[in-house]
Amino acid sequence: MSSPPQNPPFDLTISRVIRAVVPGRSESTECETIGLFDEYRDRLLRYVVSIGLSVHDGEDVVQEVFLSLFRHLKMGRSRDNLRGWVFRVAHNLALKKRNGNQKRLASIGVEQSIALAGADSGTNPETQFENNERRRRLLAVTQALAEQDRWCLYLRAEGLRYREIAAVVGISLGSVSNSLAKSMERLMRENER
Repeated sequence: MSSPPQNPPFDLTISRVIRAVVPGRSESTECETIGLFDEYRDRLLRYVVSIGLSVHDGEDVVQEVFLSLFRHLKMGRSRDNLRGWVFRVAHNLALKKRNGNQKRLASIGVEQSIALAGADSGTNPETQFENNERRRRLLAVTQALAEQDRWCLYLRAEGLRYREIAAVVGISLGSVSNSLAKSMERLMRENER
C-alpha cells in the first residue's frame, strides 16, 4: 500500500522551475538534478531552517540550490561530492538570505518544539512532563552553542562526514572534530541531569 507524499507541493514544481528558468536544458541533467532534489531536499530544508530561516525562505533557498546545481552540471563542472556541494551552496545562500533579512528568525521556538514533539498518549502525565523538560533543556543547550558549533552539529545530524562539514562551514577538519566533541559533551552532560 502506498503512503501519500510527505513533501510540500513545491516539490512537484522543480522540473517546471528548471524548464522556465534554464533555457536549453538537457533531459539527463534535468533527471539527475530532480533525483538529487528528491534525495536531499528534506535534509537541506531542515539545515537551512536550523540556520534561522523561515520555512518559506528555506524552500526558496532549496529551490535556488537545485537551480544552481542544474547550471553547475549543465556546464560540465565536477560531479565529485555533490552532497557536500549542495550543502555548501545551501549554507552560503541561507546565510546571505538571513543576513539580507536583517533579523534572525528562530527556526522553531522552544514551546513550539515541545508541542510538535507531541504528547505520548502511552505515558503518564508525570513522564510526559519529564520528557518535555528534558527536551527543553537539550534545546536550550543547543541554542546556547556558538553558531559554528550548531552548524557542525546540525550537519552531522544530517549525515555529512567530517570532511564535508569542514568544506560546508569553511573550517579545518580538526575544528569540526573539536566542535562536535565539545557540543556532544555538553549535550550528554545536560541529558544526564
